[in-house]
Amino acid sequence: MNKGSMIIKNTSEVVTCSGFAAKKGKEMSDLGIIEKGAVVVEEGIIKAVGPQEEILKEYDEARYEVIDAKGKALLPGFVDSHTHYIWGGYRAEEFSWRLRGDDYMDIMNRGGGILSSVRQTKAATKEELYREGMKRLDSMLSFGVTTVEGKSGYGLDFDTEIKQLEVMHDTDRDHPIEVVKTYLGAHAVPKEYKGREDEMIEEIIEEVLPVVVKRKLAEFCDVFCEANVFNIEQSRRLLTKAKEMGLKIKLHADEIVPLGGAELAAELGATSADHLLQASKEGIDQMAKKDVVATILPGTAFSLKEEYARAREMIDRGSAVALATDLNPGSCFSESIPLVFSLATLYMNLSPEEAINAFTINGAAAVDRADTIGSIDVGKQGDMILLEFESYKYIPYHIGVSTVEKVIKGGRLVFDKEGSPLVRR
Repeated sequence: MNKGSMIIKNTSEVVTCSGFAAKKGKEMSDLGIIEKGAVVVEEGIIKAVGPQEEILKEYDEARYEVIDAKGKALLPGFVDSHTHYIWGGYRAEEFSWRLRGDDYMDIMNRGGGILSSVRQTKAATKEELYREGMKRLDSMLSFGVTTVEGKSGYGLDFDTEIKQLEVMHDTDRDHPIEVVKTYLGAHAVPKEYKGREDEMIEEIIEEVLPVVVKRKLAEFCDVFCEANVFNIEQSRRLLTKAKEMGLKIKLHADEIVPLGGAELAAELGATSADHLLQASKEGIDQMAKKDVVATILPGTAFSLKEEYARAREMIDRGSAVALATDLNPGSCFSESIPLVFSLATLYMNLSPEEAINAFTINGAAAVDRADTIGSIDVGKQGDMILLEFESYKYIPYHIGVSTVEKVIKGGRLVFDKEGSPLVRR
């Protein structure tokens, strides 16, 4: 996209979340706030950040687009580091089943769950997937998301998985939000592979991964490491091969049973392990030691009426915790950043400061972008959000409602609640 040059001035505070790596443990309470700060962006890159009196002495406002923040808070753009935003069809009926008490794994075993979305995604055209994906990205942008991770996984065959990744590339090209692509071909076991999971893993390794890598369709490979899906050894084999081929790796780990996914993530040096509702203390400690980001998805636990992941314990034990929405058509049909903030602070005992870092610099680390996004630091991309209020503390306080007024991506204003709502690439 075109990169802009601008000055943002008259802020009440610039919440920098300063850093070039994930914040761990007690570091997650440090936001690096500059009161009455200003930021300069040149050609999409942050050139200067600091107290306004100092910044404006050095830079001529006439050379820049100027945003008058009018005493409002400026933060880094949010990084939603775990979503499945490209899919076909919906599963509203399944949601009503869950409300009456049907178990999630029960629904999967009846052909629902992920496999229901697989059928509908296979039937959808690329044009349909693109149109719906762009609408979802529009909504994410209004919540302040400037970078999102998108996973495939609703094909479970060569053609549909490639189709999903191609659509992600198209939406990444056309939308202001930057998309990090993840191949998740091992997301579920279709009926024809029940009892033949090893064969499915081999086919992914031999037939799909080489094409994904050659065409640069994805940056990461992920696997649903879970009971009745893919076991530890199958997950280890897939991720090891993916890593050898040049992909970075992630895991859906220890969501439903304590299988040992957190330990596997540490063993393999994964960028992140996600969900972690049933992760062991040993696994948590090993992840912290190996700098694996613990990506927590409270919206999913909320939707499934499960206990939340022990994020408070993870932080206290020295982990780097990220928050993400897990937007998907089944277990969490929500891209609401405010909802996740509320759940994290009200029910998981994260402080507002920890939640901010979890959705910015640690979200960036969870997609291996902490060196370029996730904070307001000189040399990073000019990705920022301006709130309607004077403090970041309004984000969890205004429960379930977005406090984002403006979104800036690469030094360009791409969303303005008060004016034009969206700027395309």
